[in-house]
Amino acid sequence: MGINAALKPRSAHKPAPFSGGWCRVLKQSAVYALRGVTLLFAASMVSFMLVSASPIDPLQQYVLANPGVSEENIARMEAYWGLNEPPLARYGTWISAILHGDLGMSKTFRRPVAEIIGVRFGASLALMAAAWTLTGIFGFGMGCLMGMFHGRLLDRVVKRVCLVMCAVPTFWIGLVFLMVFSAWLGWFPFGMAVPAGVPADEVTLLQRLHHLVLPALTLSFLSFANVALHTREKLVDVLESDYVLFAKARGEKPASILRRHGLRNILIPVVTMQFGSFSELFGGSVIAENIFSYPGLGAAATSSAATDIPLFLGITLFSTLFVFAGNMTANILYGIINPKIREGYHYQ
Repeated sequence: MGINAALKPRSAHKPAPFSGGWCRVLKQSAVYALRGVTLLFAASMVSFMLVSASPIDPLQQYVLANPGVSEENIARMEAYWGLNEPPLARYGTWISAILHGDLGMSKTFRRPVAEIIGVRFGASLALMAAAWTLTGIFGFGMGCLMGMFHGRLLDRVVKRVCLVMCAVPTFWIGLVFLMVFSAWLGWFPFGMAVPAGVPADEVTLLQRLHHLVLPALTLSFLSFANVALHTREKLVDVLESDYVLFAKARGEKPASILRRHGLRNILIPVVTMQFGSFSELFGGSVIAENIFSYPGLGAAATSSAATDIPLFLGITLFSTLFVFAGNMTANILYGIINPKIREGYHYQ
């Protein structure tokens, strides 16, 4: 009886409760949501503590930038922004407003912080998406090329170029691009996201792309080399494995080996590198946007760091959510590429 029960097909057994695919999806969604909320709470607390402990007084900076403000108005601003309250009380007021969907009012732009982030993120998203795509396509392709020609002249030359690219600061390469392609050759504009003096509704897609090329190349410069070198090392490890040596002994061609054995085994490390670069993209966009006067979140964060605390804290929380979304997407793709490493997967 016991042997018959053991040999019974799995489909004949009654499935365990809450073992369906939809339940697993809901469970993972709840886990990701809990992680995101916890991360945002920790980021809000740390960023608010750092801003409160900063020696720069935003109200004093505002008064210095706007001379002639009366003492009465200064007292009103202190009461309005809660600067005469203890930090813990200010943090509680700020978090309560965020939970009600209010990120505050920007002192610089005189508009709600959420509205400014929504407008500026559109420009930053176009810049980061272009740089991210360039990094993934050319970095992965160059890494595969170096790996397939491991030890040869092409591999040695391209590897040294990538190592030099990793050592070059982002701001320096941006200035070089401006000098060469804008000042000397005149191929691209000096900055801005659209041509100066042209109404927003009259700007064409080609003009926007023309202004996007140099900032996107600058932003992708560092990540491109990292992805290429990382892909090369992983592909070399795969090509030196026993099963690839056996495939070569059977007479498989290099293109077939790369397609059948290489790509699938290096895809997960590449996905990790690509989606993990969201934080580098956001940090690099601050430099690129300031060099090219590009009106994105990075430029807004730089201009608001000293005087516009509500906008600065709002951008900090939004950037935290953006990086978390990149890591979460990579984690989901792991399970699609290789279900055996999916979270919650149990070997049968």
